[in-house]
Amino acid sequence: MSSDTFSKGIVPDGLREKNEIKLLLCYLLKALKRSLTRTQLNEIISECSVANYFDANVAVSELIAGGQVISEISEGDELITLTAKAELDVSNIERTLPRTVREKSVAAAIRVLSRERIIKESKVETVALEHGYHVNFCVNDMDTEMLKITVYIPDESQIETVKRNFFNNAVSIYSDIISSLTTE
Repeated sequence: MSSDTFSKGIVPDGLREKNEIKLLLCYLLKALKRSLTRTQLNEIISECSVANYFDANVAVSELIAGGQVISEISEGDELITLTAKAELDVSNIERTLPRTVREKSVAAAIRVLSRERIIKESKVETVALEHGYHVNFCVNDMDTEMLKITVYIPDESQIETVKRNFFNNAVSIYSDIISSLTTE
């Protein structure tokens, strides 16, 4: 097995050292000012490709064992919370992480959390037609229906792709529609 097997898919300025990955995970928890689930941390790391999935999971486990983060089960997933001491330590050394890694990671975290919120607050219904399907999307913000749109999909195999792409781009889709409708 080649020595760079676990580096595949990591961006050139990404992290390969376990201590750097631990620092990044703590930095994310500090920067976002909230706890994250292990699943969310994995999605963030995967989305921005700054570290290897397996190394990131080992780093989380080591942070738990070292007492830098607290782990508790919440809604069927492991919730990871940064301790006050670790937050102080991160404040002193966070700048040792490359700026691009910090920025990519926070941007990915915002995308992942936004996508989760949109999925949680949205309703999607697929209606079979004689030829094709209608996919109805309803995006809510608390009690307000923000966007309701129906899309015709000719083939069942495309439905999941359309749903995934809609949720990944819901904010820009909404913004583009509003911009198109309000521009003179």
